Amino acid sequence: MTTIDSPHTYAGHAQLTVSLDDGVLSLTLNRPESLNALNAPMLDTLAESLEAAAEDPWVKVVRLGGAGRGFCSGAGISAEDQANRSGMTPGEVLEATNRVVRALVALPKPAVAVVHGPAAGVGVSLALACDVILASEKAFFLLAFTRIGLMPDGGATALVAAAIGRIRAMRMALLAERIFAAEAFEFGLVSSVHPADELDAAVAKVIDTLVSGPAVSLRKTKQAVNAATLTELEDAIGREVEGQKVLLAAPDFVEGTEAFQEHRKPTFTDD
Repeated sequence: MTTIDSPHTYAGHAQLTVSLDDGVLSLTLNRPESLNALNAPMLDTLAESLEAAAEDPWVKVVRLGGAGRGFCSGAGISAEDQANRSGMTPGEVLEATNRVVRALVALPKPAVAVVHGPAAGVGVSLALACDVILASEKAFFLLAFTRIGLMPDGGATALVAAAIGRIRAMRMALLAERIFAAEAFEFGLVSSVHPADELDAAVAKVIDTLVSGPAVSLRKTKQAVNAATLTELEDAIGREVEGQKVLLAAPDFVEGTEAFQEHRKPTFTDD
């Protein structure tokens, strides 16, 4: 199998590399200097690639990973990211994120997340929207939205709770604690944890199993499990969008963002 035979052309760019080889569509977030913080062009390319893969018989498995030392630090809130949204408002960036999450969950092929370092914010959503999550012992998961006056989004309120239960999900969402790899495995947040130098081999083994597996059986299994466990995903996304739009317009988000950029503790007013 090669990309020549595929009816789709997968075009990445400098910040998101895309390749199709031997049935594996590899999507690699490539902003290592920001721990792969997501921006509008990255989200659009992710969604377009996943939607094309859903209809492409040459794609057997999707592999989602990150370059550098992180998986994904979430939606970019640095001064540079805020100034370069390619004309998209924060609400539109949220919708673009939800499009990616929906595409991963609906994808009729297995998706494998390779979390070799930090996964924060919507990076957690992207990982949990995949079907198999392999983590390095150096990885951690963090929902830090409340630190900047926001709430979890990207389907996280459903995806995290479905994986680890209400009380642990509340711990992550309200307390904004880092959940390191060993505890993430204990929680049920990841499929397996591996020494950093053994992660690639473990990923290759899992992907080989999935690529050579019965495609129809895998598809129907994924759909059945998601239908049984993610019944609240669409409603959760709706509640997140409604709540986040209010929070994005509030003074606490401005203060939280400025505090983040200035590396100081925010002073929230609850206005």
